[in-house]
Amino acid sequence: MSDLRERPLTIAILAVGGQGGGVLTNWLVDMAEANGYIAQSTFVAGVAQRTGATVYCIEMFPKNRADALGRWPVFTLYPVPGDVDLVIVGEMAETGRAIQKGFVTPNITTLIASSHRIYSITEKEALGDGIKDQAPIARAAEKAAKNFICFDMDAAAENAGSIISSVLFGAVAGAGALPFARDAYEATIRGTGKTVEANLRGFAAGFDGVGQDSAPADVQVVAARPSGANGAALKERIESELPSTVRNIALHGALRTLDYQDSGYAASYLDRVKEMLSVDTESRDFELTVEIARQLALQMCYEDTIRVADLKTRSDRFVKIREQVAAVPNQPAHVVEYFHPRLEEVCDTMPASLGALILRSGSLQKLLSPFFRKGRNIKTTNIGGFLLLYIMAKLRRWRRGSYRFKIQEELISDWLQRINAAAVDDYDYALSIAQCIEILKGYGDTYQRGLTRYRAAVRATVALPSANRAIAMRRLHKAALADEKGQMFADLLATLETTERRHDQNSS
Repeated sequence: MSDLRERPLTIAILAVGGQGGGVLTNWLVDMAEANGYIAQSTFVAGVAQRTGATVYCIEMFPKNRADALGRWPVFTLYPVPGDVDLVIVGEMAETGRAIQKGFVTPNITTLIASSHRIYSITEKEALGDGIKDQAPIARAAEKAAKNFICFDMDAAAENAGSIISSVLFGAVAGAGALPFARDAYEATIRGTGKTVEANLRGFAAGFDGVGQDSAPADVQVVAARPSGANGAALKERIESELPSTVRNIALHGALRTLDYQDSGYAASYLDRVKEMLSVDTESRDFELTVEIARQLALQMCYEDTIRVADLKTRSDRFVKIREQVAAVPNQPAHVVEYFHPRLEEVCDTMPASLGALILRSGSLQKLLSPFFRKGRNIKTTNIGGFLLLYIMAKLRRWRRGSYRFKIQEELISDWLQRINAAAVDDYDYALSIAQCIEILKGYGDTYQRGLTRYRAAVRATVALPSANRAIAMRRLHKAALADEKGQMFADLLATLETTERRHDQNSS
């Protein structure tokens, strides 16, 4: 960029909490002033991703040019759309917001963004898969910006043992977005005297990353990678028995069921997937079998206390926790888990007859429920707490005899039978049934709500004329995941039932 400008050089930074937006702003101002520029910074605070990131505005103007003009520039307090030279964003969703705010202009703006995600509240609280695809934002950024630099700067910062603001600072230098040499950037970091070596490593990672752009692409299912003899055997069976379009998702499901239970359970999963090929068709790329392979794995690997205990006592989990808290070798790092299984979850793990007996008996529930009203803190880095969960995880070998396993198997069998029957005459309706099972997840009240809505959706659509069933099931599926209270689902269900009664009256 030329130093001879009749307007200030304008920079906008959008950063959420913890990304060091203030640190990056100070570095840019300090560097500008140390290199003969007049600079000013302001910011408008946001509240993370609920109402937007904090927006920092930096403007700078060459001091020698101001002296030559005989007047100093008047700086803005907030980035003016259409007049921003450099936009720096610490997270991909905020990149979309920067474009939406008008900060990015095709023939003016260099846009530098990290491709990683910090999931928003709405994404986390969604009953279904609420994660937004970021590929459309990347495509919009390519069109909106004069120059778009994007790679995973959060991962680069972690690998460098630094913070993301130092990587962003390096990316600004690597992109040549400002009229300063690399030495000026590095001198600014050294001048702070704080975590200099770590920040220089992060800066170098950002500088080198500019030539290795990795903007988000369209979402694709990653290739499953089996390990061990059992995993290899499952892969071999899948390649010999299933069509190519089904293999990857089926291998993911088989490996999940293997990890969840054992090789026999994984074999049962593949038996069920293979059976559905008889009602599927190659002309639809076996779309129905692919969906069944995905949803069946999730239903067969339901969450119970055994599964929770198993996941929380795995050695790799403790390794990850130590990495997250940056614990050095031989440094103690204690992990306290919060558990609050209700009586219903405990009964799920009991032998089927005993669990059913307790759940059918109001007096037994009244007697036992008080023991499970409060949660418990269990320190899994102590031998006692670890052994408690470790022993609970070992109950996996008896899971097939548990109450929840019996109930879940009955549900899965009914679900597959309905799909099989529907596929003969209405492929789309069969596919919608396969997809609708997604609303069953979790345990306790969450599971019961999903089960109630799933069964209601099946009853309502079966009663409809065949031409309307698939569309109605998809609408009910979407409504069931719209809100926890289920008001939208209840309203839609009532509408369908009213329509059906009118249809019956007209037919008679």
